Amino acid sequence: MAIPFRQSLRIGAYLMRQRIARRDKYPLLVELEPLFQCNLACSFCGKIQHPEHVLKKRMPVDTALAAIEECGAPMVSIAGGEPLVHPEVHVIAAELVKRRKFVFLCTNAILMKKRMDRFTPSPYFTWVVHLDGMRERHDQFVEREGIFDIAVEAIREAKARGFRVSTNTTFLTTDTAGTVRDVLDFLNDDLEVDSIQISPAYAYEKAPDQEHFPGVGQTRRLFSEAFADGGRKRWRLNHTPLYLDFLEGKADFQCTPWGIPSYSVFGWQRPCYLMSDGYASTYKELLETTDWSKYGRGNDPRCANCMAHCGYEPTAVLATTGSLRESVRAMAGRG
Repeated sequence: MAIPFRQSLRIGAYLMRQRIARRDKYPLLVELEPLFQCNLACSFCGKIQHPEHVLKKRMPVDTALAAIEECGAPMVSIAGGEPLVHPEVHVIAAELVKRRKFVFLCTNAILMKKRMDRFTPSPYFTWVVHLDGMRERHDQFVEREGIFDIAVEAIREAKARGFRVSTNTTFLTTDTAGTVRDVLDFLNDDLEVDSIQISPAYAYEKAPDQEHFPGVGQTRRLFSEAFADGGRKRWRLNHTPLYLDFLEGKADFQCTPWGIPSYSVFGWQRPCYLMSDGYASTYKELLETTDWSKYGRGNDPRCANCMAHCGYEPTAVLATTGSLRESVRAMAGRG
């Protein structure tokens, strides 16, 4: 089972408190973006296309902590940009861990070994390394040779030092069932990472490359073929069985955009991490002034082909906790 028992227990208790309080909208995890600047320039990324003066912005530590405290989310994914470029990202992570938040630091790993001494192993802290395929495919994805080997070396070093390490892999139209299985086998069996996150790519409006984002039908075919041999039951996938069913086309549901909100140097992003329709200064303002009925498949054309975990995993989590059968299935690790 990819999700640690401590984390499952804490999240379960958090969800129970929300139900008792009769809240219908609340965050499970916050995508915290303390900067947009990155040391790579991938054509599929819509986060680094901001003007230079925006890329130079750095979120102050106190601002980041106040946002997380205000919304009350039990988990925080520190993303970007490349968060290790931020000179105080280790302070942000340490302060969140001190508050018993589960922290996931997402990185391309270029600076990971150099910065590792600034971090301390903890059950509340996880490195999340982007590995988008095997060597040739990954280096082509990030448009720089040698990055795959740097990432693999950093993962091995972090594991040796006692850190919890996860990975995040994005799939495109160029992927096949074989490339999916190859990278998952490598991450699971060779690198022995603690958990693996997967997602079909989202078509960022600002991304220079618009040709390789998969549609719903193609995504379902890809994952149903990749999972056809029952492999998803042995890979340490950091997802609910229902979200994996969703990727395969065995289940369908609407996204829950407020479940994984994004907070950046601009504020709380409407309506989600992937789309930018303005910003709110507080999470309360985000919830109360966003017309959520405008979004989701069938409501906004930008949502038509989205199957990303940031929108649909919260739905799957809520559906899982609302069903005894699905809860048992998830706890048993039966993908």
